[in-house]
Amino acid sequence: MASIIVRGLDDSVKEQLAAKARSHGRSMEAEVRDILTKAATGPHIGLALARAAQQVGGAGDLTIPERSDSARAVAFE
Repeated sequence: MASIIVRGLDDSVKEQLAAKARSHGRSMEAEVRDILTKAATGPHIGLALARAAQQVGGAGDLTIPERSDSARAVAFE
């Protein structure tokens, strides 16, 4: 399993994460892991909004192209 370090996180954000973790009955690390997992695996908001507009008839002629690229890790050099 991979690990990451987040530098420069504002103290108020850390406090909010800690409070959220307490409210969910888990560690801050588990809370952050859950948040990141949901963010990385959730639907693309732009596509979700476009599909919602199509379903209600607000964007009938809007085409959504298929993605030909894939997510990749950042190379820090």
